[in-house]
Amino acid sequence: MELEISLLLFGVFFALVIVGVPVPFCIGLGTISAMLAIFPYGNALTITAQRMAVGMDSFVLLAIPFFVLAGMLMSNGGIAMRLVRFSEMLLGRVPGSLLHVNILSNMLFGAISGSAAAAAAAVGSTLSPIQKKLGYDPTLYTSANISSCITGALIPPSTPLIVYSLSAGGVSIAALFVAGYLPGILMGLSVMIVAGILAARRHYPRSERPTFRQCVTITLEALPSLMLIVIVIGGILAGVFTATEGSAVAVVYTFLLSVVFYRSIALKDLPRIMMESIITTSVVMLMVGLSMGMAWVMTRAAIPQAVSAGLLSVSDNPIIILLLINLILLVIGLFMDLTPAVLILVPILLPIVKSLGMDPIHFGIMMIFNLCIGVITPPVGTSLFVGCSVSGVRVQDIIKPILPFYFGLITVLAMVIYIPELSLFLPRLLGLTN
Repeated sequence: MELEISLLLFGVFFALVIVGVPVPFCIGLGTISAMLAIFPYGNALTITAQRMAVGMDSFVLLAIPFFVLAGMLMSNGGIAMRLVRFSEMLLGRVPGSLLHVNILSNMLFGAISGSAAAAAAAVGSTLSPIQKKLGYDPTLYTSANISSCITGALIPPSTPLIVYSLSAGGVSIAALFVAGYLPGILMGLSVMIVAGILAARRHYPRSERPTFRQCVTITLEALPSLMLIVIVIGGILAGVFTATEGSAVAVVYTFLLSVVFYRSIALKDLPRIMMESIITTSVVMLMVGLSMGMAWVMTRAAIPQAVSAGLLSVSDNPIIILLLINLILLVIGLFMDLTPAVLILVPILLPIVKSLGMDPIHFGIMMIFNLCIGVITPPVGTSLFVGCSVSGVRVQDIIKPILPFYFGLITVLAMVIYIPELSLFLPRLLGLTN
């Protein structure tokens, strides 16, 4: 019976994925197919709906629509150009400076907006014409933009980390946010190192040195945007508000910043921005609800126990098990977006790593980092296609130039996997975990 349920669940799911059905519907139809093997037709539909309702009935999930809306306001509020100027002020004297400006801008904008695709689009569309005019190789600056846009998934506030917290049974969001800083910064630095080596070989130019007055002006323009990170993360860590309440504070702050202070968003634009936020949130929430139904079926079919037994039968060495888990995550990341992968895989893999003595916070950072690589990898990588679209480079032309950046990212991933303190040092320092 358990084998039949497993075959129905994953057979229907992967068959629908292969033919191009949207992932949420693949999850839902696979879940219902497995439910029909357990319950009569009416009961199967009722229980699926109940699991969806229970899965979405979480105060923590309110943070997702608020952070999405804050990110939309930032994306439409002219924030990217101010962050680009600020990054150029800091890194303009480095060879191939615009590559580094692109990377740092993505780290800052991704951290503020919480969206890799938004960072790739906003920063890439701003810098690509300038880099092209100065003679930069389009495939190189597109590769740097794509490889660095994912840093926002680790540098908080981060929607994937909120989704992981829910899937992992309530792991502290504050601890996850803080844990993401060092790995996220190392992720960006790895892309910078690769870009710096390639830029030095090609003798790319440096930017002009700004005057002191220009530095003051640029800093003052960017400072209000950068303060969002300080206000939200600082408020959460200081216990002034929870992560969910912090997301609402982020919306109020970005609204005042974009509409009142910068005046880059007109009131007539707000309905469109609200609708875009609603659509994005609806997709995420639908996946959350349907994935909770799938997780319930997987538990009923004892799939986590079967996967655990299979991995542990290969080896009882934690290093080997973690290597196998990461290979599985890398392969799945090629074909599945980050959010559904987290929702589906956490219930399966978390019990395994807990049995190895791995901290759930460390595992969450490792998992999000790993799946981020899939976001920029064909055939399904959404940020890969967005980055190529804004720079006008074909996806097939980017595969070879982006390989050195993959190598840098995977090197840092290996460090995150086998050096737990990279993820746990800051949470322990701040008393957020033992």
